[in-house]
Amino acid sequence: MDETRALALRLGRLIEKNGAFVSLLGEIGVGKTAFTKFLLEYIGVKEAVTSPSFVILNEYPGKGGAHLPVYHFDLYRLEEEGVKTILSELCEYSREGVITLVEWANFGADEMPFERINLRVRYGKSEMERIFEFEAVGKKYRGVVEAL
Repeated sequence: MDETRALALRLGRLIEKNGAFVSLLGEIGVGKTAFTKFLLEYIGVKEAVTSPSFVILNEYPGKGGAHLPVYHFDLYRLEEEGVKTILSELCEYSREGVITLVEWANFGADEMPFERINLRVRYGKSEMERIFEFEAVGKKYRGVVEAL
């Protein structure tokens, strides 16, 4: 978990000023929400961070201009057909000045036309090991991914 926290903090430093749209991909229980919790802890979110599996979206407003607003989606309950119905809304959350994190983005990954960071989390050789793979979709986040 220490390495996951360190990686989340590193990403936080890179996106805290301008924001980013991050798609989190990986099977259930692999650590997408844990990574999100560590990232939002660094960003300065004081509220309890939980996976919005049943509400689809949790909002964490910016604090006094010092922190960007954070939008945390979980598309698990929507699956592929449901995600297609909210793609235009997701596009609205891909603007500068916000941090948008989308768990289970694999349900709509092929449909999302906007620039983003894809973060794939998977198990390593043991159940305790995780492998994190970052990919910049489009040019906008190439520098962020290269810095990671």
